[in-house]
Amino acid sequence: MNIAIVGASGAVGQELLKVLSERAFPVDGLRLFGSGRSAGTEYMFRGRSVRVEQLAHISDFSGIDLVFTSAGASVSREFAQDITRHGAVMIDNSSAFRMDDGVPLVVPEINGDDALGVLQKQAGRIIANPNCSTIIMALPLYAIHRLSPVRRVRVATYQAASGAGAQAMAELQEQHRQIIAGEEPTVSRFAHQLAFNVIPHIDTFTSNGYTREEMKMHNETRKIFHADLTVSATCVRVPALRCHSEAVWVQTEQPLDIDAVKEAIHTAEGCTLMDEPDNNIYPMPLMLSGKDDVYVGRLRKDLAQENELDFWCVSDQIRKGAALNAVQIAEYLLKHAHNEF
Repeated sequence: MNIAIVGASGAVGQELLKVLSERAFPVDGLRLFGSGRSAGTEYMFRGRSVRVEQLAHISDFSGIDLVFTSAGASVSREFAQDITRHGAVMIDNSSAFRMDDGVPLVVPEINGDDALGVLQKQAGRIIANPNCSTIIMALPLYAIHRLSPVRRVRVATYQAASGAGAQAMAELQEQHRQIIAGEEPTVSRFAHQLAFNVIPHIDTFTSNGYTREEMKMHNETRKIFHADLTVSATCVRVPALRCHSEAVWVQTEQPLDIDAVKEAIHTAEGCTLMDEPDNNIYPMPLMLSGKDDVYVGRLRKDLAQENELDFWCVSDQIRKGAALNAVQIAEYLLKHAHNEF
């Protein structure tokens, strides 16, 4: 496979390089693209140095089979035609195409087959990677959905600085240093100081009072599940460096036995059950950075609603929430439709 990464210098781009190497993805040729600021930077991949090229409309994507894009929605929209013109499949980590008709929105463990249709297209061969918070919630939610259809979800997210990129992570670290040194903290990547604080504001607000991040969780989950369920989210930025956490309340059609739910999550691909509260064992961001799965704990029946249960989950936003999921989409294509590339 000849591979390209657009946005190679960002947090997700760097994680893509790591995941491709760790999972022994078949890469015969690799090209890296970025902005004028990152052009010329060299990164090591499997023992050789690869130089970042500046992305431009004259960039030649002929001969490339698969392109991972992680440079933001505006870049994805501007360059999608250039990237896919010669038949490359574009796996996009931005929000640009997620809700477009004809563009599959894929979590491979749930709806991997949705991705296969792009291989029959001659143009517009785009697969969208869902929002990180949607992916993290969707995996344990789907295990429950298979036991009894999910009808309503309420979720509060606790999203780490990593969700806003490498510069945001650096800003959080710098804010802690500045505060400890008695200096005024620098605030540029978030609406307010994040260190020693939480911010109930991720992305822009919409006319219904929800943020775009919160509406993504509603709209994207419905598209992935092909189901008429509702998701009401409150998304909060917290001063964790990496890994998003979520408290989730789920109402199903039929009442479910908690032990059956635990078994379903324990055996679900991409999930790890970490639920021993008597021993203070439950998922936390501090211990799960760099891990692949969504870790689930605090499973219990809800006291306020019938047919409702609650759980807590944590996952590395840069891995399963972004880079890993994108590579798993590519792996799914290779496994199920290798001859069509």
